Amino acid sequence: MQRPTDEELMSRFCDGDESAFEALFERHAERVHAFIVRLVRDPDLASDLLQLTFLSVIRSRSRFQPGAQVKPWLYTIAGNAARDALRHDRRLAATSEGLRPPRERAVEAALPDHGLRRVLLDALAALPTSHREAVLLHKIEGWSFSEIAAAAGITETAARLRAHRGYERLRSLLGNRLDFES
Repeated sequence: MQRPTDEELMSRFCDGDESAFEALFERHAERVHAFIVRLVRDPDLASDLLQLTFLSVIRSRSRFQPGAQVKPWLYTIAGNAARDALRHDRRLAATSEGLRPPRERAVEAALPDHGLRRVLLDALAALPTSHREAVLLHKIEGWSFSEIAAAAGITETAARLRAHRGYERLRSLLGNRLDFES
């Protein structure tokens, strides 16, 4: 038997099939979590945001447009949750006058050199959120610019521009340490 598509599972979930939601969660939770960790750089917060993301899927299933792609919609919800958390965190830090302990940073397994990994994570954190999301979705998740555009609600040209600006900023921050091609 052929595995159902995300869109078929979402349709079944919208019709009340809870097992279809479980299948979507199993299929996407790990990668969505990794995406959120790269955005917020805090594994514990990312776990909370993953739950919030899928809770939002449950709550907004009635607004899901039949025929729409599930994956970009899911990543849009996750990205919005991460941006909201980062905004809240900045406001909290500003009101506590810097007395808040720094967040523990997530460690990526992609680079074997821990020092280089730290430099890359710091450089990614220095990017504006929209550029960081475009770079992560394109390079790490392997999304096309049209998929990024659909998820962000922008044109494909704008998605390319955000990624390009992100890559350029990374090049200036990292020098020749890594090669980022847009």
